Amino acid sequence: MPGIMKLGSAAALLVFVGWTAAVRPAAAIPEAPTEASPGALVTKILYVGKRYPEPLPLSLLDKPLTDEGVQGARLAIKENNMTGRLVEQHFDLVEVIAKATEDVVPKVKAELAAGNRLIVADLEPSDLLAVADLPEAKGAVIFNVRSSSDELRQQDCRINLFHIMPNWAMRADAIAQYLSWKKWRRWFVVYGTTPGDKEYLAAIRRAAQKFGAKIVEERSYEFDAGSRRTDSGHQQIQSQMPLLTQGAPDYDVIFVSDAGEAFGDYLLFRTYEPRPVVGSQGLQAVAWHRSFEQYAGTQLQNRFEKQAKRFMTERDYTSWLGVRALGEAVTRTAKNAPEEINSYILSKDFEVAGFKGVGLTFRSWDHQMRQPILLTGPRTLVSISPQEGFLHQKFLTDTMGFDEPETTCRLNK
Repeated sequence: MPGIMKLGSAAALLVFVGWTAAVRPAAAIPEAPTEASPGALVTKILYVGKRYPEPLPLSLLDKPLTDEGVQGARLAIKENNMTGRLVEQHFDLVEVIAKATEDVVPKVKAELAAGNRLIVADLEPSDLLAVADLPEAKGAVIFNVRSSSDELRQQDCRINLFHIMPNWAMRADAIAQYLSWKKWRRWFVVYGTTPGDKEYLAAIRRAAQKFGAKIVEERSYEFDAGSRRTDSGHQQIQSQMPLLTQGAPDYDVIFVSDAGEAFGDYLLFRTYEPRPVVGSQGLQAVAWHRSFEQYAGTQLQNRFEKQAKRFMTERDYTSWLGVRALGEAVTRTAKNAPEEINSYILSKDFEVAGFKGVGLTFRSWDHQMRQPILLTGPRTLVSISPQEGFLHQKFLTDTMGFDEPETTCRLNK
């Protein structure tokens, strides 16, 4: 294999792993080692989560999950070790998951004191910032794999905080580009009342202005949707949704902001006018979806399903990607000190494969990961943004979200 060997060092080994996976029977591929070999560089990656109270899924087809996120991290550790065994490196996943009533900060503080400063954080913004602001976390590398909050990328940004999960601005811009391509520029916006709903609403307003769309009207959802688990629940919903959407000025799509998943799915096929639903439900902008199969995405989906016995969710994917990004940085540099990792992942040499057709990198101004955004219906992929024709002088993916001239982030703390 002379073509592979010309790459040299870790790059050749990474290509070799991919080549052997493609040509050898699955059963012949060796399992990732569970223990470090003598003399190996050992890297511990801390996965931090909390069992926040979450509403039941709107659809009975989606079962409540108790291991979302961490399963993606577990798969990524195995993959890190598949490469690591070839370069005398080993990766361990340290899982710290707090109960709903527990304070996660002391648990993380203890791990930081033990020297575990490479962190994949599956936390809500308040807990995430509390962890990032710990004196012991100064110099740590913390990957946010859960929150889409724009504030975390703007006024609440932190120098030790990086974002794998797309933010609301990226999601709204990804959909807005597609709607612009379709020439669906008149939007009727329906929004909920949770903090996430209001954040996404702000991103929708920004996207409309950015891409030349017109919001013809905004309405908040204030009804009690009833219970889908009762015989009469669908009847209440069937009468509420036409009433909610009746009388709006002429529009092309309903752009819904329902981050809490309280009512958005009920809009499909129930609006007063026959119009598409986009946003947090209907046509959604996501980092990952179980229907995605391009760029060898099927192989990732299959590996995950074999391990977890279920489909990969968006949070599983971002947790997987966070652990893989750390593994990529350690493998390429043969170093695992946080300051070395921080420097490398912000350099022009870093990129990580995310099964999206391009190498994924981080923005220097707000530490958001650049990545194509999948536009999906409930069961199929519809498109991928950035859309054709939306240009940028450096990265096409920077047409979504906050570009450098737009940022209010000041990375000084």
